[in-house]
Amino acid sequence: MNKPTGGNGPRGVAEARAYAEDQWTRALGIGVDPHEYRRVTGALGSRADWCPALRRTGHAYLERAERAGRAGAPVSAVSPVSPVSPVSAGEYLLTAARWFHLATLVPYEVAGVAAPTGPEARAEMARAAAEADDALGRALAVREPGARRIRGEGFTGWLRGPRDAATAAGAVIVIPGLDSAKEEFLDVTDALLARGLAVYAMDGPGQGALAATSFLRPDYEQVVGRVVDALGVPRVGLVGLSLGGYFAARTAALEPRVAAVATVSGPFRLDWAELPAPVRDILTRRTGGPDAARAFARRVDLTDLAPRVTAPLLVVDGDQDVIPGVTNGEPLARLAPHAAHLRVPHGDHLLGNARPDWLPRLADHLAGALTSAGTAM
Repeated sequence: MNKPTGGNGPRGVAEARAYAEDQWTRALGIGVDPHEYRRVTGALGSRADWCPALRRTGHAYLERAERAGRAGAPVSAVSPVSPVSPVSAGEYLLTAARWFHLATLVPYEVAGVAAPTGPEARAEMARAAAEADDALGRALAVREPGARRIRGEGFTGWLRGPRDAATAAGAVIVIPGLDSAKEEFLDVTDALLARGLAVYAMDGPGQGALAATSFLRPDYEQVVGRVVDALGVPRVGLVGLSLGGYFAARTAALEPRVAAVATVSGPFRLDWAELPAPVRDILTRRTGGPDAARAFARRVDLTDLAPRVTAPLLVVDGDQDVIPGVTNGEPLARLAPHAAHLRVPHGDHLLGNARPDWLPRLADHLAGALTSAGTAM
């Protein structure tokens, strides 16, 4: 049975604001409007309000999309005579997907007070993940009718760009992390698409649309191998973000069809005993229990695999990304034979506060490596 969550009194408000502040740059990286984020999260009475409030915001954008999708319908009562186009519907749907994904984040334990993650809370987060997935699919149907939903054992996602991935300049798989999903990294996908690449943004086991029905697995290369088979391409690039960086590096070491790779805030090694309680809690929930979480953390170690990452590799780290128990990417960049290490002094985890300092270079790295026969960084 969960402990009380602090209620809607001053303590509950303070806890909610602290959690919202911790997620500030992540929300900016996801792409929600910063002023709206402040308004929505500033009205929270407790951490238990996080998921319901953010889902309501997502549903408000779905309603705007419905209005915008009807030819000549007004955007709102503020502008009752202004016609809008289906393009606006697509934009609203993408924004809804972002808010729904944010709603899936688990408000962690604070000062011994359990996070609101009982059965009802977990069910609501699962609904939010399904809503994010649905909103993204509806947005792509409007904005990119050629986008293809591709599913298989342990994965689901969207292939965007040239209709036939084999005819594109190259194909890249975007791999999310511990509690992220394909809806979180739309800007990464857009940067790669702008360079002529086909992009498959995926959810794997325990992630996004699959989080409610499966658990994270360390041998993610098995899943990526099936994705490459489904894409029908001879080689791919990988970009992995947060824990996805470990998945991407591990896959690059073990899957010979990986021709280029980039990691962003990816762990080189995890030490379960040193990890902060919120990280241990999320790992426990995403892997299926405490024993599974400890075993998973022990597997996250690239010491032996790093020298086998022979594809051109870009490792991106933020110097402000300091998490006890997490060894960042410097050893990976040092041990891999064709690696470059991009350190951003002011970057935090996932570098949502520093997008211009790394995203263009990451996209150029992957495009350059996939469109040339060499290993130029």
